[in-house]
Amino acid sequence: MASGPISISRRHVLGDYYSRCDAIVSVPVYLDSSKGEMLGYCDQGLGHYADAFSFHLPDDVCKKLSAGHFTYAFEFDYAERKATPGRFRRVKLSSISLVPRKAYEKPLPRRGAHADGKGSKAEVPVEATVAIPEESGS
Repeated sequence: MASGPISISRRHVLGDYYSRCDAIVSVPVYLDSSKGEMLGYCDQGLGHYADAFSFHLPDDVCKKLSAGHFTYAFEFDYAERKATPGRFRRVKLSSISLVPRKAYEKPLPRRGAHADGKGSKAEVPVEATVAIPEESGS
């Protein structure tokens, strides 16, 4: 079963960079980092989905991407070199990296729970020290 490119909204992919990022023509997509394996490329503005990125990747990677198995990391350059440094400088993407999410870890059982499931109260001996005031003889 062949599937075409997967389109995902720019706001979902870019997050906080959405309002700062210039339009892209074609950006390479890597696995883990820009030093990792090149998986394909990403472009933008194809007809009906004008505000979306289209990822041109192998079918198995497209399926994992659509199921949320990856987070995104970016490498970018500043679009305006002479702009004042600050938080809202325009950026131009140079690459996108797909970072696999960590595997889900099964939660540990509660401390007081028994293996057989009977009762959740743990029997723990308690030591108490009681101070008795001395009576003064009058």
